[in-house]
Amino acid sequence: MKVGLIPINVGIRSIEQMVAMAQTAEAAGVESVWTFEHSIVPVEYQSAYPYSDSGKMGAAAETPFVDPLIALTAVSQHTTTIKLGTGVNILPQSNPLLMAKQVASLDLLSKGRVLLGLGIGWLQEEFVANGVPFERRGARFDDYVQGMKKIWGGEVVEHQSDFLNWSNFKSYPTPIQQPFPVIIGGTKGKVFERIAKYGEGWYAPIGDPAELAPMLAQLKSTCEQCGRDYQDIEITASWANTGVDVLRQLEDLGVARVVTPVPTLGGDNALDGIKKLGDQVLSKL
Repeated sequence: MKVGLIPINVGIRSIEQMVAMAQTAEAAGVESVWTFEHSIVPVEYQSAYPYSDSGKMGAAAETPFVDPLIALTAVSQHTTTIKLGTGVNILPQSNPLLMAKQVASLDLLSKGRVLLGLGIGWLQEEFVANGVPFERRGARFDDYVQGMKKIWGGEVVEHQSDFLNWSNFKSYPTPIQQPFPVIIGGTKGKVFERIAKYGEGWYAPIGDPAELAPMLAQLKSTCEQCGRDYQDIEITASWANTGVDVLRQLEDLGVARVVTPVPTLGGDNALDGIKKLGDQVLSKL
């Protein structure tokens, strides 16, 4: 079982703080560090956050969200082995050509350590601020992923659609990882179909084995319907630092990686919490 930490980029006041967390995690045997993405946090919003009963995310408007790809680039230059994950970047509100370039560049500079998690997004107010339609964001996501994969392959790109008009170009550098893997996050809508068609992994923002098991069965069924080998999908789940027994249950379900929230490791004493994670949990895996 691989264990990661999230988020490495939220509430951060300095590069030293972020790098210290990543270096401590690497030394403790943590496999990966992950980011959250929001380009803005509205003071008030009507959109419902899908992963809390309150419908609100746990971040005030003043909370620093360091851009994920910039944060991971900084971390990459101060670490050597720890993987660098986005959990998740909101693809439909992004420029896919720019994102493809940035991700390929980061994979090169980090020597192939990027774990690219992508989602369709839920915060309509953020889409409006970015000047992107909230409607059809799922279709936009699917199209962008297909186009970006063409860019990363290094061949001449031809891709015309409702959203893109790409023709007769290449974009280098290409990622070190080939083919470059995409991890798709979420639990709602057409997420399982999306994973089966376009993803190499699923980022599941849940950690209860009882809740996860039927979702994995649904993903497996969807893969069969789409002609996709379910075993090719790497499963990443959440884990709130709730003990090795839960990790074993998740592993039995086929989960390859868990990502634990940094606040569960001690808040202001996160560095000590990460060290304890290494001593008390990772050493037993």
